[in-house]
Amino acid sequence: MTTRFAISARETAGLNTAGLREHFLIENIFTPGAIELTYTHYDRMLVGGAMPTEAGLPLPNPGNLKANYFLERRELGALNVGGAGQIVVDGTTYDLGYQDCLYVGKGSQQVEFKSVNAAEPAKFYLLSAPAHKEYPTTRRTQAEATPVQMGAQETANERTIYKYIY
Repeated sequence: MTTRFAISARETAGLNTAGLREHFLIENIFTPGAIELTYTHYDRMLVGGAMPTEAGLPLPNPGNLKANYFLERRELGALNVGGAGQIVVDGTTYDLGYQDCLYVGKGSQQVEFKSVNAAEPAKFYLLSAPAHKEYPTTRRTQAEATPVQMGAQETANERTIYKYIY
């Protein structure tokens, strides 16, 4: 797990492209057969990816979280942007197709990521934040997500954001 420290607005304003990339770009999100995590001091977020191939990948418990297990005081969102996959949470298996999402609540102790077909592996984009209340693990498809239209074609930033977790 890599760590990114917060920098001030004044420092950010003085950065060139290389400096901005160094402080904010996360380049290695998906590595076959591995989980990649980046801890950022902005809101104590963890950003990463899990790309299981032949074997399942258990969610690690990095020592600097100072917890008995990863989700002891955190929650996790996992969005599948690859092939069909599964996430096993405390013995319950959730099937996730392309663009399906799983919210895993605080207190879940064992989380494992799996691909249905190693030749077309699942790619789980991961976001984790501190949690103060337990909520149940919940699966959502893109059809169940709330689409929000943003931007405009005239300013070249027209897009749709799908809210799975809120």
